[in-house]
This record gives sequence, structure tokens and C-alpha cells, in this order.
Amino acid sequence: MTQLATLKPQHFLLEVKDQIAVVRLNRPERKNPLTFESYAELRDMFRALPYAEDVDVVVFASNGGNFCSGGDVHEIIGPLVGMDMKALLAFTRMTGDLVKAMIQCQKPIIAAVDGICVGAGAIIAMASDLRLATEGAKCAFLFTRVGLAGCDMGACAMLPRVIGQGRAAELLYTGRTMSGAEGERWGFWNTLHPAEALEAEAMALAARIAAGPTFAHGITKTQINQEWNMGLEQAIEAEAQAQAICMQTRDFERAYHAFMAKEKPVFAGD
Repeated sequence: MTQLATLKPQHFLLEVKDQIAVVRLNRPERKNPLTFESYAELRDMFRALPYAEDVDVVVFASNGGNFCSGGDVHEIIGPLVGMDMKALLAFTRMTGDLVKAMIQCQKPIIAAVDGICVGAGAIIAMASDLRLATEGAKCAFLFTRVGLAGCDMGACAMLPRVIGQGRAAELLYTGRTMSGAEGERWGFWNTLHPAEALEAEAMALAARIAAGPTFAHGITKTQINQEWNMGLEQAIEAEAQAQAICMQTRDFERAYHAFMAKEKPVFAGD
């Protein structure tokens, strides 16, 4: 096991406190674009999370009133135009690896989105488990607006699951902006909050989740993602096995004894 707090990222900000990791991109003057380096460093951080004993929940937060403006036009888009197919495929696989690492990190991820959330930024929000936003959040899967397909980093697989096939198709074909109110109505945002309260609300939700049976939360995240590829009978069997594993944990025993004593259970994640 490792301590994520010992990580010293060069291309984003990281704070770890009370089993919650807060991640935010750190180029607010440019609305927090991604670079080749920040993609790779984020991927590596999420890959390390299953082994981080000091983190149970991640909050991917905004910075300077914006979440992420996608790939940096000068540092990513420009160089891509000059690459050959092998280099381009290496890049697109790396960006997909970030999403896979988020899905496989075994820790719930909460996106707290204010302002601009477009391109790869919209993908990061989509790949999070829970999404909180402000009325002023502007989310767009704008790949077609730069001459690319909407099928980027898993968007065609994941977005229809979140908001439905027709709505996802509209956003992916047109690249238009989805407003905060529209995103909440469609189920993309779990809740909307005033900008000044957004991060506090995300942290309160993270604390509530971190106080729960965190080993079991990891099982829940795994099952939510894996069961899309299962038939109903497979899913029921997988959940039977998963729940039997959770029934062997001390948290399950703690909950039982707390119930019998008419007390609130205090979970420890084991």
C-alpha cells in the first residue's frame, strides 16, 4: 500500500486530507487545459489509487471558476496535426487510459464543475461517478467542432448510459453546449449549487461517502462498471459473489452490532 499524499505532481494540484483527495488542474488563466504531460500524470495518479491507503474518495474540482477547457490548442492540437498515425494512436490510447484508470481506481470520484467543462474536460466529468455543478457550468463534447468524431475517450459508450441515446447523439453530433439546468434535467449533473457553495457541497458528499463502508464502495464501483457488459443472470451471480465477499468484512459485523445496540455504525473500511 502507498500514501497518495507523498505524490508531488508537476502538472496539477493535489491535496489529501481526511481520506479525501482533491485534484484540480492548475492553469486557471487558460481555463485549465490539458497537456500531454498532465494527461499522463493524471493517468498515473488514478492508476496508483487502488493502492493508496490514505484516500477513499476523490474530488476533481474546478480552479479559478472553470473546470477544464480540454486539450490545449497550442500544446496538443497543434502538434497532433504534424504527427504520423503511429504517434496519433499512441496519444489517443493514452487519453483513453486516463478514463480506464478512473473507472478502475476502486474509489468513488466526484466532479465539482464550475464554468467551462469541454472536450476532454467533459469526458473527465462524464467518467466520474458523481457530478455536481453550478448553473453557470458549460459542458460540451465539442470534438466535431475541430473536425473529429464524437467517439473520444469512451464518449459513445458512456454518455448514452448517463443521459440516453438520443440526447447523447445530439451532443456528440453537434458539439453544442449543455447548460447547467439542462444537464441537471437530463441527469448528467446530480445536483446544481451556487458557485460559492459548490466545493463545500462536493466535500460534504465526499466526507459522507468516506464515512461509509469504503471497501464495499470499491465493490459497488466495480460492479456498476462491469455489469454493463453482463446479461441479467450474469449480473445477479456477480452481485451474489460480491455481496458474499462484503459479508466477510468487519464493517458488516460492525453494522450488525451497532444496529443491535441502537447506535450508528462507525465504519473502518475493512
